[in-house]
Amino acid sequence: MATTVISTEQTVTRPKGIKHGSGIPPGNGRRGGPGGGGSGGDDSARHLTPDHRYRIGMWVALCSITMLFTALTSAYIVRSRLNTANDWQPIAVPQMLWLSTSLILLSSATFEAARRYLRRHEDNRFRLWLTATVLLGLGFLATQWLAWRELVAQGIYLKTSPHSSFFYLLTAVHALHLVGGITMLAYLLWRAWGGQSGSEQRARRQDSANAVGLYWHFMDGLWVYLFLLLFLWR
Repeated sequence: MATTVISTEQTVTRPKGIKHGSGIPPGNGRRGGPGGGGSGGDDSARHLTPDHRYRIGMWVALCSITMLFTALTSAYIVRSRLNTANDWQPIAVPQMLWLSTSLILLSSATFEAARRYLRRHEDNRFRLWLTATVLLGLGFLATQWLAWRELVAQGIYLKTSPHSSFFYLLTAVHALHLVGGITMLAYLLWRAWGGQSGSEQRARRQDSANAVGLYWHFMDGLWVYLFLLLFLWR
C-alpha cells in the first residue's frame, strides 16, 4: 500500500528588521505599545503649568502667613481673657481706619477689573486699573500711618495697655505684608509697560496676575478679620 505524506509546513512572514530566532513579537518593541511597558503618553502632559506652579507657591506662602496670624490671634484672645492685673484697656476705633478699610476693599474691585481687561487683551485699561490698585494700596498704608498718629495724639502708645500693644503689632505686621503685595503689583505694572505682546508673554502675565490676585485678596480679607478682632473682641 502506498503512503502519501502531506507537508504541513507553513510560511511565516516576519516583520522587517527582526532577525530570525529573536523571539520578539511584533509591536512589543514600540514605546507605549501593548505589553511594551512604555509610559503610555507624553511625559510633558504630566508637567505642571506655570499657572499651577505660581498658585502652589502662593498658597504655601499664604499658609505660612495664616499660621503667623493664628498664633498672634491666640495670644490676643488669651491675654484679653486673663486680665488679672485689670490693665486691659480697649482703645476706640481711630476714625482714619474706616477710610483705610474702604480703600483696601475698593482695591480688590479695581484689581479684578484689571484682570478682566488683561484676559480681553485690552492693555491700556489693564494698566489703568492696575495703577489704580497700586495707588489704593499706597493710600491704605498712608491712612494706617495717620491712624497711628491719631492714637499718638490721644496719648495712646505701644506700651499704654496690652490692647494698644496688640493693635500696633497686628496692624504693623499686616502693613509689612501689604508692602509685599504692592511690590508684586508694581512688578505686574512694570511688565505691562514692557511692550511684550506675544502669546507666551501674555500667558505668563496672566499666570502672574492670578497668583498675585490670591495674595492681594487674602490681604484684603485679613485686614477685615483684624479690624473685627480688634474692635469687636474687646
